[in-house]
Amino acid sequence: MDKKLAEIEKDFNSSWDKLKIDDKLQKISELEKEVANPDLWKDPENAKNKNTELARLEDEVHDWQLLKTQIDDLKDIIFLNEKDLEEEIESQLSAMEDQLSTLKKSLRFTGPYDNGNAILRITSGVGGTEAMDWAGMLERMYLRFAEKNNFTMKNLERTAGEEAGIKTAVYEVSGTNAYGTLKSEHGVHRLVRLSPFNADNLRQTSFTLVEILPIINNTEEVKIDDKDLRIDVYHSSGHGGQSVNTTNSAVRITHIPTGTVVAIQNERSQLQNKEKAMEILRGKLLQMKLEQHAESIDKLRAGESAKWGQQIRNYVLQPYKLVKDTRTKHEETDTDAVLDGKIEPFIEAYLDS
Repeated sequence: MDKKLAEIEKDFNSSWDKLKIDDKLQKISELEKEVANPDLWKDPENAKNKNTELARLEDEVHDWQLLKTQIDDLKDIIFLNEKDLEEEIESQLSAMEDQLSTLKKSLRFTGPYDNGNAILRITSGVGGTEAMDWAGMLERMYLRFAEKNNFTMKNLERTAGEEAGIKTAVYEVSGTNAYGTLKSEHGVHRLVRLSPFNADNLRQTSFTLVEILPIINNTEEVKIDDKDLRIDVYHSSGHGGQSVNTTNSAVRITHIPTGTVVAIQNERSQLQNKEKAMEILRGKLLQMKLEQHAESIDKLRAGESAKWGQQIRNYVLQPYKLVKDTRTKHEETDTDAVLDGKIEPFIEAYLDS
């Protein structure tokens, strides 16, 4: 038993170091002092960001600290060499192995933005009502996934289709490793089914673009020159308050060099909509920078982000039922479960590839 615990502890310590838990604990200590200072709340936005970061870090280290305490306690029990506890010790060692195996999945989230929140942007492709219905199906799939996995999804923008589904939808996704978890979904999703929208019930192929963008809290990380922006304001057509439809609260920002457009209207004020649109624009330009392997934002090429040719997954409902990822080759035959939010196997396969 001593040898087995030593192996678990060695594996645990290696993972602890790789995830820089000590650094995170130090940062938690610093943030606790900052949020305890009443002066911090003179800047509500900064205070909110500090508290959000503190909560995220505490969530990341909590289970690791708990397992560390359990390992130390078990070492003390083994040292006492109580024969009547051997069966209980063996059970605890087995449970620790399982717990450590689960916690080690965090090692897959080592990218610079993996631990942060994300923007989910859904855009229907060409094809009218059929394509918009498919985009709506994907929207529901991600909402169900978020509900089952304790992610919070805040709607920032949504344009419904005339007959069914959506034209576009933008959500802010919050939770542990939100970007790292969902980045596998970035790309074009293709549906093949018998169309419910034509009298002949013909087989139809539809496409929807899903974009997963990192939320950049540090504005210095993605610097955008003001002269590269065109900002338009217009009347909001969505919810957001009593005067939202009678004032120019909606904001559309165009990044002129790349032709990237972000429009937000769901916040209550023009300033809030502008801030949220800039947040999304920074994430979109950063995603383009990663895709194009560009040295800087200035080197980006127009029209090359999440191209419609980047098909990542096929959802076939007719003549057979199969969902298959084109990158990992992972497939599922229970299409109803997948469309009801069971996309974890695809995410796991992507993270393990």
